[in-house]
Amino acid sequence: MQPLGISLVTVVLGSVVSGIFLAAAAVSFRENERRAAGILLITGAVALAPYLTVGLVAFTAKSIVALILVALPPVVALVVLFPAGKRRIRKDDTPRRRIDERDIMFARRRLDPGTDRYEAYYRENPEKRLPDEKFRSKPGLLAEGSAYYNPYHFAAADAGFSTVEAFHAGLDREPTARQIKADPAKTTHFIKQWACKLGAMSVGIATLEDYHLYSHLGRNEPYGEPVVLNHAYAIALTVEMNKTMLDHAPFGPTVMESAQQYLNAGAIAVQIAQFIRNLGYAARAHIDGNYRVVCPLVARDAGLGEIGRMGLLMTPELGPRVRLAVVTTDLRLVVDSRKRDDSVIDFCTKCKKCATTCPGRAIPFDDRMEIDGIERWQINQEACYTYWCAAGTDCGRCISVCPYSHPNNPMHNIIRFGIRRSSLFRSIAVKMDDLLYGRQPPSNSGVWPAGRERPLIVNR
Repeated sequence: MQPLGISLVTVVLGSVVSGIFLAAAAVSFRENERRAAGILLITGAVALAPYLTVGLVAFTAKSIVALILVALPPVVALVVLFPAGKRRIRKDDTPRRRIDERDIMFARRRLDPGTDRYEAYYRENPEKRLPDEKFRSKPGLLAEGSAYYNPYHFAAADAGFSTVEAFHAGLDREPTARQIKADPAKTTHFIKQWACKLGAMSVGIATLEDYHLYSHLGRNEPYGEPVVLNHAYAIALTVEMNKTMLDHAPFGPTVMESAQQYLNAGAIAVQIAQFIRNLGYAARAHIDGNYRVVCPLVARDAGLGEIGRMGLLMTPELGPRVRLAVVTTDLRLVVDSRKRDDSVIDFCTKCKKCATTCPGRAIPFDDRMEIDGIERWQINQEACYTYWCAAGTDCGRCISVCPYSHPNNPMHNIIRFGIRRSSLFRSIAVKMDDLLYGRQPPSNSGVWPAGRERPLIVNR
C-alpha cells in the first residue's frame, strides 16, 4: 500500500476507534455517570493519538506500525469475544424441599413479643431469638428515628405499600360459572402481550412445581397452616425499577421506587388473575406481602433469568433491577422452558461487587455452596433485615451497584453480549466496571427530587 493510503486508512480507523469511546462517554454522561464519562473521554483521545501519529508523521517502519494498529482492534475483539473458556455449570439446583414462610424475616417481624405465637415460634427456633431481638431494637422500616428518615420519602413509600395491601382482597376470588373454551397457545400469547402492554418488562410461564410453594403460611392468616394450591401453571412477570431512583440507594428514594414497582407488578398480576377468572378458571395473584409461592424460583423456571449471588432474579436485560409478581392458575397455557445461563453464575462468582458494597455484610463472598442438597448462594437474611431496620429503607445497594443493572441500551447490551459468550470477557468486564464506576460506587444524595426534576404541569 502506498504511504498516502496507509495514512488515510490509519487515520480513518483511529477516528472510528476513538469515536466508539467518545460515543460511550456521551452515553455515560447522559446516564449521569461522570466518572465513567471522563475515563471514556480520555481513553478516546489517547486511543486516537497513535493513529494520528502514524497517519500524519513520516518515520522508519511506519508501514509495520500501521499494520499493527490496523490489526489491533479486530484481534482484540476476537480474543475477548471468542467463546473460549466458556464455563459450563450444570449441577442440579432444583430445591429438595419447600421454604417455610414462617422463617423469613417478613414473617418474623410480625411476631408480637409476649403473644402465644411469638413464644411458640422461638421455643421451636431458639437460635433465631437473639438475632431477631437485634433487629427489633432498631427503629424499623419506614420508621421515624431511622438513619435515613425523610418524612416525604417515607410517607410516599408507605402510600405505595398500603395501596398494594388494598389489592389483597382481590387476589383469590371464585371464577365465573360459565367457562370459556380457551385455546392454550392463543390465550398464552394474549396474556403475554397484555401484560407487556400493562407495563411488564418480561413474562414467562412455568409448570407449577411443589418446591415453588411455601410449606406453611407465615405472613397471612391462618398462620402456620400448610400451603395447598392445586394449580398447574404459574405466570411470572417482571417490572423495571428506575435506575435513577436506585442510584440513591440506600436512601429514601430507593424505597419509594421499590414500593411503586411492587404496586405496578401487583396491579398487573391482579388484573391477569381476574381476566382468567372471567374466563371461568381458577387463578390467584401472588403479590407483595401475600404470596403462596417463591417468586424468584417461579420466574427462573419460567425462563426469565437466573438467581445470582445476592439471591435475587438476574434478568438478561436489567439484572436484579426488577420487581416480580406471579399468577397461578388451572387454565391451560403453553409453558416456557428454563433458559439456563451459566454466564450469570460465572460472572457472579467473579464479580462480588454486591458483597463488597453491602452495608449489612449480608451477601457471601464465597463460591456457591451445597445447602439443602443443592448448590447456591444464601444471604444472611438476619443481617440484611437488621440493616433495613436501622436505615429505615429496604437499602437496594446490591441492586444499584450490580453491573447487570446498567440501563438497557446498545452500549451496555454489547457488554452483555460479550459476557454471555466468553469467560475471559467476563473477567475483563468485572475489572472495567470497577474502573469506570468504582469498586464501591458512591450513592447519589438522598435528596429527591433534585433541581433538574420538574413536574410536567405546574400550577402557578
